[in-house]
Amino acid sequence: MTLTGGNDWWRRAVFYQVYPRSFQDTNGDGIGDLQGIIDRLDYLNDGTDRSLGIDAIWLSPTYPSPMKDFGYDVSDYCDVHPDFGDLATMDRLIEECHHRGIRVLLDYVPNHTSDRHPWFLESRASRDNPKRDWYIWRDPKPDGSLPNNWRSEFGGPAWEYDEGTDQYYLHSFLVEQPDLNWRNPEVVAAMHQVLRFWMERGVDGFRIDVVGRIVKHPELADNVEHPAWQPGAAFSRYLSQNNRNHPEVFQAVRGIRTVLDEFPGRMAVGEVFGTSEELGHFYGDAELDGLPLVFDFRLINEVEPIITPWTAEAIRRVVNASEAALPRGAQPCFALNNHDQPRFISRHDRDGRGAERARGAALLLLGLRSSPFLYYGEEIGMVDVDIPEDRLRDPARIRTIGRDPERTPMQWDGSDTRGFSPVEPWLPYGPLAINVADQRDDPDSMLSLYRRALRVRRHQRSLTEGTYREIDAPDGVFAFVREADGTPPVAVAVNTTAETVLVRPFEGPAEVLVASDRSAEQCTPDGRAPVPAFGATWIVGR
Repeated sequence: MTLTGGNDWWRRAVFYQVYPRSFQDTNGDGIGDLQGIIDRLDYLNDGTDRSLGIDAIWLSPTYPSPMKDFGYDVSDYCDVHPDFGDLATMDRLIEECHHRGIRVLLDYVPNHTSDRHPWFLESRASRDNPKRDWYIWRDPKPDGSLPNNWRSEFGGPAWEYDEGTDQYYLHSFLVEQPDLNWRNPEVVAAMHQVLRFWMERGVDGFRIDVVGRIVKHPELADNVEHPAWQPGAAFSRYLSQNNRNHPEVFQAVRGIRTVLDEFPGRMAVGEVFGTSEELGHFYGDAELDGLPLVFDFRLINEVEPIITPWTAEAIRRVVNASEAALPRGAQPCFALNNHDQPRFISRHDRDGRGAERARGAALLLLGLRSSPFLYYGEEIGMVDVDIPEDRLRDPARIRTIGRDPERTPMQWDGSDTRGFSPVEPWLPYGPLAINVADQRDDPDSMLSLYRRALRVRRHQRSLTEGTYREIDAPDGVFAFVREADGTPPVAVAVNTTAETVLVRPFEGPAEVLVASDRSAEQCTPDGRAPVPAFGATWIVGR
């Protein structure tokens, strides 16, 4: 196999997020590694219908790191953590991926480094060190209080006092993750060179961590208080208008895009939080000179039981807002799972129907006008795992249960070791019954549904290149049509009710391509297609 699809391959691609610590252990230390990913590549895409059939993988951080935040505290941007292998193993991984037609994205962490990074050790050494201004240092306010009222995402103030130099440094996340100063041209040049280093080694793109935070208000002004906040509220007391999505961040984004364009066919997807309009700005102006893709997390953050249940109305609102707000020519990038959020089934399983909803959500995600990202194990229905207190690892658990439950090892088979590691894994396993081996030959399994849907998607140009148009549907159903010139249109219908619903998206003949329940894969004589309870159906017009 060879890499195909042209320089805009990412528009038609399906991405798969690998959490390296949890994918496959090959050296017997209970931690996944790069060789393990190589060994499992045929599962992802071997060119046959037996494999999943993805087009690209995104690796969560593999850099050297003290692992205070499991790799998002980088101590060297141009190497590999020994837990995962070395640069030679990374080179082999890239080569083996390309041999199978799989592109490789790395996690790029531009907002902050580890406090053990040599840059910060120099910056911290003295106020007149040449790298002092590579990070954000400030005196306290005249009254002795903190430089401003910004809060860390992991709780508490975003400022840490350094006795050695008698100033505070900014950390948007952990104390051990000091923020870089992207207003310093030397920092910008160094971080651009990181991108070049990896692209020269063959990396095809990057997922950019919290890109909306890399440029802050020039005066580090206080954030204003949320008008609806009161003690005990579940949301932050302060709005983040001065340290997230500040207007000047877009110039930095254009600079990153300029570096990507030095290597034809390379791309990036930004981790951005905000409204549809805010996300749209990260794509750039009319020339789309910003990021090729920007994650839209609102199917995770806004359509969930605590705020809004998984209903057709809620899904419709998110999708249509994105379609309306993005610049002309920009493509949405929806996700349903990732390493920072509870798994979909666990989020939507309060009535025991989470697995059914997950099957319907899979066809929604793969049917939308989007570059879909799957999270490892999503395709076999992995769920959050209850983890004993003494085995919790995530630093974010200081304010919540943390993110460990959705980061547990991939379950390759039904053995006690799940086919992951011969020793005790770094996090406990999930339910024994959820595994690749048991689902591989079961035509009704979640894995088989994903393989069928991905295979159909590859051969239906309307689903990979088509426009989006919502169509009328019964109550509780969200339906839309994807259309591309010269090929039959495909309708996607998502049913969020507890009963099967019939839909008729086309006046003429139609055929069911895929349904979340195989028993629904046949139209009635008058052209109506069944959409399973809590499920979804793809229908092609003939």
